[in-house]
Amino acid sequence: MPSTPEPVHLNNHHRHTLLQIFQHPVSHNITWRAVLSLLEVVGSVEGSHDPKFLVTLGSETETLERPRHKDIDAQQVVDLRRMLSNAGYAPEVEQAEAKGQEA
Repeated sequence: MPSTPEPVHLNNHHRHTLLQIFQHPVSHNITWRAVLSLLEVVGSVEGSHDPKFLVTLGSETETLERPRHKDIDAQQVVDLRRMLSNAGYAPEVEQAEAKGQEA
């Protein structure tokens, strides 16, 4: 049996953000607030006084920096894809795409 926990149930807003993160080509209009909300549901987020957040998702911990503008950049999308895939959220995206949902 795998030791990673099952992905939690996501509401429509979180599912939409997840689909945007996995969208190809990379979406350039994913808001930081939506990402932060998703990460708080699927993992743990610790903020500090500076614009950095310590995010733990599954067995992986990463430091993410709040973007200067409201949207995250392409490198943050790549990092989030990796973390979410490793935590088991890629199959949820595949299921949503198979059902015909769009980001």
